[in-house]
Amino acid sequence: MQPLRKAVFPVAGLGTRNLPATKSVPKEMLPVVDRPLIQYAVDEALAAGIEQLIFVTGRGKGSMEDYFDISYELEATMRERGKSLEVLNGTRLAPGDIAYVRQQEPLGLGHAVWCARHLVGDEPFAVLLVDELLWNPANPSISQLAETYREKGGNVISVLEVPEDHTHRYGIIDPGARHGDVTEVRGFVEKPAAGTAPSRLAAIGRYVLQPDVMELLGQGERGAGGEIQLTDALAKLVGQQPFHARTYRGARYDCGDKTGFVQANLALALEREDIGSDVRGFAMELLAKSAGRV
Repeated sequence: MQPLRKAVFPVAGLGTRNLPATKSVPKEMLPVVDRPLIQYAVDEALAAGIEQLIFVTGRGKGSMEDYFDISYELEATMRERGKSLEVLNGTRLAPGDIAYVRQQEPLGLGHAVWCARHLVGDEPFAVLLVDELLWNPANPSISQLAETYREKGGNVISVLEVPEDHTHRYGIIDPGARHGDVTEVRGFVEKPAAGTAPSRLAAIGRYVLQPDVMELLGQGERGAGGEIQLTDALAKLVGQQPFHARTYRGARYDCGDKTGFVQANLALALEREDIGSDVRGFAMELLAKSAGRV
């Protein structure tokens, strides 16, 4: 079993659900408290022992490259003023730790992952969807998947149980035997029609995959929405390789959605030692005023 060293971040999307903010700012750079979304995903990958980060980008995403570069002017000014550079930890990665490749056409998540094929090579790799902020600092989602991968091998995805009337929004697994949080995957259905989902276990944007999926994605078969769907390729690996889902334990915020984005900011702000008390007091005042108007 090869070690898990690489992670792919599909970050070429337009972020239309967050317009107008994302007209000029990549959705991955929208801040949750004081860090952009991309930083949370990168921190999660590094905590799981990932060594190489592969960003699949598109036009207008240059600010992400700048963010993880060294800002000489900023750092020089901070040093001159006697300010600590500790706040920049995590944004200054070693040369070569991040690689970038372009997805020239918006052909779907599967196509974005396929664009990283030459950088992935013949190794297993993780995939992280950045607008899914999975918050569990003690045991991040990719760390949970990496643990299951070391035990089971093959492919492992992160899932959550969603309401029946939400299954049409997700890739849903057809479950087999279950042992604790780990469920055997017998198949996938991408965004099933109402009443047809094989379960309520939905893929939530974290994967550990074998490189064989790249050949399947390269066939360019179109699925739901006329796009190249990652779940369609994964379904073909079921039965050919070990395939498991691990139920995620932790908080989840869909930051591609405006409501989820606001919720993430509030929840993470309340956990902060430096601002949590002030934010909590302000939120209670707002709630009291809102209750008074009902």
